[in-house]
Amino acid sequence: MSLLSDAFESCTLLEKTRVEDGDGGFVTSWVDGASFSGALVKDSSTQMLIAQAQGVKAIYTLTTNRNVVLDFHDVFRRDKDQKVFRVTSDGIDKNTPPSAGLDMRQVTCEEWEIPTNA
Repeated sequence: MSLLSDAFESCTLLEKTRVEDGDGGFVTSWVDGASFSGALVKDSSTQMLIAQAQGVKAIYTLTTNRNVVLDFHDVFRRDKDQKVFRVTSDGIDKNTPPSAGLDMRQVTCEEWEIPTNA
C-alpha cells in the first residue's frame, strides 16, 4: 500500500440511458456503471475561494490509476456520501508514463446535480 492508494475511495460511473416513454418521446435515467477507485481533492487555493464567493463551482482533482481513463463530461458518484461529480477535463491528457514507478492519472471535475428533467 502506498500513501496514494490509501487515499483512494470507491466511486461508480453513472451511465445516461434513454428509453421510449410510450408517447413518442423518451425518459432519461442514470444507471450505475463500472466501479473504480480514486482520490478526490478539492481546490482550496485563495484564488478558488474568491471565485467560489463569486459563484464559480468548486473544482476538484481526481487521481486514479493509469488504467482508469475518464472522458470529458463523464459522470460519477463517490460512494461514501453519494455526491455526484462531472469530469471537466480529458483523461488522456495527464498521466504518468508507463516507465514511472507512480501509477496515476488525473482529471479535474466539479460537483454536479443530475438534471431532474433530462
